[in-house]
Amino acid sequence: MEKVKADIDYKNSVISIRGLRKAFDDFQVLRGIDLDLYQGENLVVLGRSGSGKSVLIKIISGLLTPDKGDVTVLGKKVNKISDKELQELRIRIGFSFQASALYDSMTVRKNLEFPLVRNRRHITRKEINTAVETVLDAVSLSQTINQMPSELSGGQRKRIGIARTLILNPEIMLYDEPTAGLDPITCIEINDLINEVQQRYNTSSIIITHDLTCAKSTGDRIAMLLDGQFQRVGTFEEVFNTEDERVKPFFEYNFIQ
Repeated sequence: MEKVKADIDYKNSVISIRGLRKAFDDFQVLRGIDLDLYQGENLVVLGRSGSGKSVLIKIISGLLTPDKGDVTVLGKKVNKISDKELQELRIRIGFSFQASALYDSMTVRKNLEFPLVRNRRHITRKEINTAVETVLDAVSLSQTINQMPSELSGGQRKRIGIARTLILNPEIMLYDEPTAGLDPITCIEINDLINEVQQRYNTSSIIITHDLTCAKSTGDRIAMLLDGQFQRVGTFEEVFNTEDERVKPFFEYNFIQ
């Protein structure tokens, strides 16, 4: 499916990162990066394994603390708010984990109900049923409602993981390697789903990947993380229209070999 041009508000930054630094022992992972995610935008962060992509979204969601710099999410400085405020902010952020993070002992229905019951104590059974049916329809997996995660394919588990994130109607989506370990046809389906989520739920998303097909299919903008900094930021064509030997291997590996 060809990506529909998104309605992006480039005057409204929902995530703003300034001077962000993070090191583990003597290894400098992030070296003073700046980045903005705008309202309604799909922003892809590309980089080699170990380049700090996953560290970045863990800092954004408050799972890791930066050494220096500020991360502002939906108007809140993540590294300077209370635990209660952070918990409230996280409800507004959807985190799609690489391994889907489903509970193996729960049916699809129970997996989807869990975040609702946990975060919205006064929700009715009718509201829960409607929410579950709505998100399952959104990911085209209504027929799996009573199945166990072990009965699902890798692509189906990924979709259910995204559905469980969507059930709280997040304003921001964070996707960690959404196509990792999937066959090419399923990758296309997940890429299409990411775009559908953007349109249907009006989300702003950061997509962490090293899959250039995913990047080209889903990204309104691409940010290339190299040597702990964003070396190239722009459209797919702008990022890869270069002779930079640190960038060219990404393109050649994905589209030439």
